[in-house]
Amino acid sequence: MAPKITVELLKQLRQAMKNCKFFSEPIQAYIIPSGDAHQSEYIAPCDCRREFICGFNGSAGTAIVTEQHAAMWTDGRYFLQASQQMDNNWTLMKMGLKETPSQEDWLISILPENSKVGVDPWIIAADQWKNMSRALTSAGHSLVAVQDNLIDAVWVDRPERPSTQLRTLGLEYTGISWQDKITALRGKMTKRKVTWFVATALDEIAWLFNLRGADIEYNPVFFAYAIVGMNTIRLFVDLKRLSVPPVREHLQLDSPSKPELSIRALPYESVYTELQAICAALSPKDKVWICDKASCALTQVIPKGNRSPIPYTHLCLAKAVKNTNEIQGMKMAHIKDAVALCELFAWLEKEIPKGAVTEISAADKAEDLRSQQKDFVGLSFPTISSVGPNGAIIHYRPLPETNRTLSLNEVYLIDSGAQYVDGTTDVTRTMHFGTPSAFEKECFTYVLKGHIAVSAAVFPNGTKGHLLDSFARAALWESGLDYLHGTGHGVGCFLNVHEGPCGISYKTFADEPLEAGMIVSDEPGYYEDGCFGIRIENVVLVVPSETKYNYRNRGSLTFEPLTLVPIQVKMMSTELLTQKERDWVNDYNRKCRDVIGAEMQRQGRKEALDWLIRETQPIV
Repeated sequence: MAPKITVELLKQLRQAMKNCKFFSEPIQAYIIPSGDAHQSEYIAPCDCRREFICGFNGSAGTAIVTEQHAAMWTDGRYFLQASQQMDNNWTLMKMGLKETPSQEDWLISILPENSKVGVDPWIIAADQWKNMSRALTSAGHSLVAVQDNLIDAVWVDRPERPSTQLRTLGLEYTGISWQDKITALRGKMTKRKVTWFVATALDEIAWLFNLRGADIEYNPVFFAYAIVGMNTIRLFVDLKRLSVPPVREHLQLDSPSKPELSIRALPYESVYTELQAICAALSPKDKVWICDKASCALTQVIPKGNRSPIPYTHLCLAKAVKNTNEIQGMKMAHIKDAVALCELFAWLEKEIPKGAVTEISAADKAEDLRSQQKDFVGLSFPTISSVGPNGAIIHYRPLPETNRTLSLNEVYLIDSGAQYVDGTTDVTRTMHFGTPSAFEKECFTYVLKGHIAVSAAVFPNGTKGHLLDSFARAALWESGLDYLHGTGHGVGCFLNVHEGPCGISYKTFADEPLEAGMIVSDEPGYYEDGCFGIRIENVVLVVPSETKYNYRNRGSLTFEPLTLVPIQVKMMSTELLTQKERDWVNDYNRKCRDVIGAEMQRQGRKEALDWLIRETQPIV
């Protein structure tokens, strides 16, 4: 993959950094974060500023440009990809390695005295602004808000902001009406003596109003803000989208049931001035709730004395605990998804020996098979379809210039998922269609042991996910192996495939405790650079567990797999598994056969059913 040539772009950006049109005095450094004004992980094309300036298109990374230098920070998932996509004007900063300086330390080490560091206040989170500002100030520099985005100033053909049609979700999917969600939110506000709540995360707004959009690829969200008071609701959105009768009816725009549930619809761009007006009328005792990850621009409108920043909003926490309708929907989505994947693997088994299947054609086939399932909306992220050495690139995405042909002598890893109206899926399977080597089988088995250790774990209520991360690594660690990514993330229900506030990762201790009804992924892996990649991922539901004793009446939890796609026994060194682990594999594969087999029969998919029966024979 040829890197993006950035000489001319950097020259133009550096000129803009000196241009008095944008500020009273020039800035010596400019920070380009990867998010949008809502701190979204996946973003619309018009917000891909960091990719535009440096060429790297992974989901996480921050670029910083000074008069002489250009550097880009990203994490272990993307080291390989970033080094291939950026030209030699850029220095790759590998986060998490001992020798890599933080952004602040790097700036302090290279900037002349009394430098000004600029950033667009709309696309930096308030908590990041605070930390960066503190570090720079203590070294004699200052962080300044640059209202006009300098990337936009040099980006000639920047795309328009999308405004797609909204989809309303009925109670059969959501389980709770938006009116009841507003009432519950106000209950929490009353309890905490909070008068206003500002919602900026797109998935929280979609969840709150039981609406979905398609403004960002793979994420069924739409650009909006919401401000909820004790008796008012303001929704900031492109007003054109609210002209269709089903949406007007769903939101009761013309006939609110109660005055305090009347929604005032306002233009998306007017959130700043509206929030200013609300804040101008605040009494000293009034408190405004806003997430500390909201944009610095909006956060700073709220006077410090009235501001009540929180790491996770009530909506984020409520959305994470799925209700019975959502759980039922997620189960159904995973059954449909498993049918499509089993069909894919049956097809691959037949086609790979002919030598014409590539990473791209396999990914396309997976999408085609999923699209035949009921209520399919689209993919939930770009499919990672990787064979041999490409599998070692953790977030690999096949492109025409990297596309390899699947064969009988290399490991194939596919990490893919879909959005259905009733739920979101995310599953990884690692397969071999010939004979795996002893080392490939050994590594696969350590990863499997880790996957089982998390899936079968029993832990007390109130346990945070990061405590389970080492369960997934123990077998790898014992052999001197490891992987450079977290073990699990929260999963939305027909929403974002990655959601907070829970997860299973050594990288954060700020996750919220796991509780029954939460849905997370379980995905340990191992990557041998230049050779192969292995990952086994299921989406799992947190459920109560019956234990012999009940210390301090805390109660216990465990996981129930929602993903029901067989795990390939051929890839296992079964002699390395304990009896308990063998039983787990047999029980899991049997459940896949029973549940998915019944659905395949219903759908008349005989070939896939034959494959499923062969692949779920018990380990003896």
